[in-house]
Amino acid sequence: MSCDRRVLLLGLLGLGACAATPTETAILPEFRGFVSVDPVRYAIDQGADLLTHRGRLTGQPWETARLVQGLEFLAVELPSGPRWNVDLPIAQLAVPAARAEWRRAFGIAPEARAQEVIDSLTELRNAYAEQRPAAAPAALSAPIFTPGGQETLNRFADPPALPRTTRAMIDARQELITQSLERRSGRSFVVP
Repeated sequence: MSCDRRVLLLGLLGLGACAATPTETAILPEFRGFVSVDPVRYAIDQGADLLTHRGRLTGQPWETARLVQGLEFLAVELPSGPRWNVDLPIAQLAVPAARAEWRRAFGIAPEARAQEVIDSLTELRNAYAEQRPAAAPAALSAPIFTPGGQETLNRFADPPALPRTTRAMIDARQELITQSLERRSGRSFVVP
């Protein structure tokens, strides 16, 4: 009987260790309250559009910040959201795989949590919205951003090409379109 208890206790400890690392989650600032628009669809459409029209980002670090917020949100939502493994199987893999590219380009620490990045970029966007651009560099501080401050802000003002991220977002948008067309035509995937 005592052996059975030890096995049970070890099993429970093992389960507890698995539960110690919760799935990362993130919320975009536009969707903190009442949500009438799907934030995943919004982030995919907006991201694909901005990445294919990069000229809109040049000289507008607040727009680049909005783009990166959406990318960070998608990188954690697509792999963990319950419906995306069926609806967006390619995007579920491709967008998180491109995360290293945009993080390297903007000096975002690899270990930074998505919500930390999103919140810092909200501060940056708020600084511009409130016409306090001098406060923007402070939102991009270490350890989340390296080198941080004005140098990182310069990267947001003149974003580099992100080919892997762009491809992932274009593919994600195409998957959304295909999935929507299949639902309308009644040919969507159904589990019996």
